[in-house]
Amino acid sequence: MKKIILAAITCCVMTAASSQTLFTYGNQSVDAKEFLKAYKKNNTATTTNKAKSISDYLDLYISSRLKVREAYERRYDTLSQVTNEIKNLRAQIADNYMTDPSIMERLSKEAFQRSLKDIHVAHIFISFKNAYGALDTITAWQKKEAATKQLNEGADFLTVAQQYSDDPAAKTNKGDLGYITVFTLPYEFENVIYNTPAGKHSSLYRSKAGFHIFKNLGERKAAGKIKVQQILLAIPPGTDEPAKKQIALLADSIYKLLLAGSDFSKLATQFSNDYVSAATGGNIPDISVGQYDPAFEKMLWSLPKDGAIGKPFLTSHGWHIVKRVSLKPVITDGLNKANLKELEQKIVADKRWKFSNNFIYERITNLGLYKKRSFNPDALWAVADSMFNYQSLREVGRSVNETTPLFSIGDSIYTVGSWIEYGRTNRFNEDGSGAKPHSQLLEDYEKAAMKEYYRNHLEDFNIDFNQQMTEFRDGNMFFEIMQREVWDKAQIDSVALLDLYNKNKKNYAWKQSADAVVFFCSDQIVATTIYSEIKKTPADWRKITSAVSEKVVADSSKYTWDQIPNLGKTIPKPGLLTAPLINTNDNTASFAYIVKVYTQPVQRTFAEARGLVINDYQTILEKQWDNALRKKYPVEVDRKVLSDISK
Repeated sequence: MKKIILAAITCCVMTAASSQTLFTYGNQSVDAKEFLKAYKKNNTATTTNKAKSISDYLDLYISSRLKVREAYERRYDTLSQVTNEIKNLRAQIADNYMTDPSIMERLSKEAFQRSLKDIHVAHIFISFKNAYGALDTITAWQKKEAATKQLNEGADFLTVAQQYSDDPAAKTNKGDLGYITVFTLPYEFENVIYNTPAGKHSSLYRSKAGFHIFKNLGERKAAGKIKVQQILLAIPPGTDEPAKKQIALLADSIYKLLLAGSDFSKLATQFSNDYVSAATGGNIPDISVGQYDPAFEKMLWSLPKDGAIGKPFLTSHGWHIVKRVSLKPVITDGLNKANLKELEQKIVADKRWKFSNNFIYERITNLGLYKKRSFNPDALWAVADSMFNYQSLREVGRSVNETTPLFSIGDSIYTVGSWIEYGRTNRFNEDGSGAKPHSQLLEDYEKAAMKEYYRNHLEDFNIDFNQQMTEFRDGNMFFEIMQREVWDKAQIDSVALLDLYNKNKKNYAWKQSADAVVFFCSDQIVATTIYSEIKKTPADWRKITSAVSEKVVADSSKYTWDQIPNLGKTIPKPGLLTAPLINTNDNTASFAYIVKVYTQPVQRTFAEARGLVINDYQTILEKQWDNALRKKYPVEVDRKVLSDISK
C-alpha cells in the first residue's frame, strides 16, 4: 500500500536529472539531483571555482553517507534515544504539513477580493424548529415553498422577509441586515452572498438550522474601518414615555455642550452607559462593516471628517452621540504583506479554515484507500440509540456488534465499537444545539479517521515531509555513530592523546599570546558602562562585573593575540584595555584587559593543549574509520555525471 501511495505522488515529479546516478556505495546509489540539493543547501556562498567546490563537498558527502549507512546496518535507528528524538520532531512539525499551501493561497486571494467591496444584504430565514423549539421540518418546508413562490412571481423581497422570516428582527427591519464585508458572516453564507449578483436574490440555501435566502440589495466600494468615540444614553426595558423624553433631552444637552467645545472624553466618562467604552473616554476599537446595528453604522460612516460629531440618534439600545476619530480606507494593494498576513490570521481563526482539510478526504478517497463496508444503517442507528440514549436495543440492532466493520482506510479497519467510542465525546454540536444525527456523527468519524490516517502516514503522502524526516533521521544516525566511533573514543583514550601530544609537541605551542580577561557584555550600553568603570580601577574588575553578572561574563585565560577582541595590529602591553567590539548582528559587545604578554611562542602543557589534541585525534580516528568504510562499501563515482554538474 505504501508503495502505491508513493508511486502516485512521485510519478509526476520525476525528471531525467534524477535518474542520473552520480555515485554508488555498496548496493546503494545517489543521483545527481539529490546531491545537488544537499550541495546548494550547505554551500550558499558564491565560488569562483565551482568544480573544486563540488569536488570537495562530494568527498564530505560520500563520507557522511557511508557513516549513515553503517549506522543503519548496526540498527541504531531502533535505539530509544533515536526513536524518541524522531517521534518528538514528528509531533512538532506534522501540523505544518496537514494543510495544502495552495488552499491558503486561494482563500487569501478570495478574502482580499471580497474585502474590496461591501454588499447590502437582506435575509429570509426559515427555521427547522417551530415557535416551541421542537423540530418541525414539514412546516418549514411549506413556508419555504410559499416564500419561494412569491419571490419567483416578483414579490418584494423585504415584504416576503417580513411575512415569512423566522428571524425576530425581520418583523421590524424586513430582513435588512445592512452592509457586510468579508468575515462578517459565517463562510457558508458569505459564499452565497458574494456569488449573488447585485439586485438579485440567491437560490435556496440549506444549513443545519434551516433554509436561507439572501438578496444582494446593492454593492459599494469597501468602506474600510472607522474608529469612533461614543456616548450612549441607554433606555432600559419598561421605561415610560416621560422618562424617555428626559433621556432624549439629556442627549440634546450633551450634544450642545460638545458643539460648544466641551471635552468628548470627559462627557463620555461622566454620562455614557456603555461602561466599557466610558472607561476609556468613549473610545471603541476599530469598527468594520457589519459589526453593529445598520442604523448605528450608517451614522458612523456619514460623519464627513475626523473630529466630526453626529447629532443624537436613536436605536433599540438608546440614544447615541458619536465622534469620528479616524478612518482607515481598505487596502487595495494585493501585495501588501501586512494586510495579507492579517487576512491569513483571520482565515485560520475562521471556520473557512476547516475546509482546508477537504483535500485530505479527497486524496484518500481518490487513491482508493477508503472503502465502505456493507452494514445495515438502521441496525447501526439502533445500537447508537441503545448506547447513547440508554434505550432498549431494538431487534434490528442485533445484526451488528462492536466488532462489525464500518469502513477501512488502507490496512486499518474501523468498527462499530470504535465509532461508539468516538461518539461518546463528539456526538454533540459545538454550538450547543444538541446531539448530531447519527448519520452526521458517522460522517464526522469517517473524516476524523481519514485525517488521523493521513497524519500517521504523512511520509507516504507528502514528499517534503518525507524528506525532512529522512534528513533528521539520518542526522541523528550520523551523530549517534560519530559519538560512538570518534568523539567518545577521542575523549577517553588518554594514553593515545598523550602519545599524540608528545610526538607532535611543536604543533601545540602557544603563538604570541597574553594572559587576559575578556568581558562579554549583553549589549553596547552595558559594555560602555563597564568599560568606563574598569578603566578607572582595573584591579576591581571582579567586583565591578559581579554586580551585573546577569549581563556580563568575564573569562580569565590565556589567549593568542588574534583571539583578543579589538586588538588588531596593536602590540599588547600589560594594563592595556581594548575598546569594546560591537557585534552588529545582536548588539552584544566584548573587550579585553591584558594582564601579561608573551611575545615569543611558548610550549603549551598537555592540559592546555588537550582540546587541540582531542580535535587532531578525532581527525585521525575518523580518517581511519572512513578508509575502513570505503572498503566495506566500495564507492564508484560516475566522472561524466560529475563533470556535467560541475560546469
